[in-house]
Amino acid sequence: MPAANSMAMKRETLNLRIRPAERDLIDRAAKARGKNRTDFVLEAARAAAEEALIEQRIIMADPQAYQEFLARLDQTPAPNAALRKTMQTPAPWEQEK
Repeated sequence: MPAANSMAMKRETLNLRIRPAERDLIDRAAKARGKNRTDFVLEAARAAAEEALIEQRIIMADPQAYQEFLARLDQTPAPNAALRKTMQTPAPWEQEK
């Protein structure tokens, strides 16, 4: 039976050049999250990579479906209480402090 350690996927090395101030910032943030530098950087890089790929996702639609989609976007929404409240509520940057 293999040991638990051998079941873990082997990690490869990733070298990068970094300014001392940037490294210190990362170290402080990692410590604040209770992580080591490697885990903190990998988690942040993985999240950024996933977000970048999600933003690039292309949705395919046939021309008729796309025209129907555009037509619905152009329609004026039916009045309702939630929409009325939203439109009457000042934006956070417009509210007085």
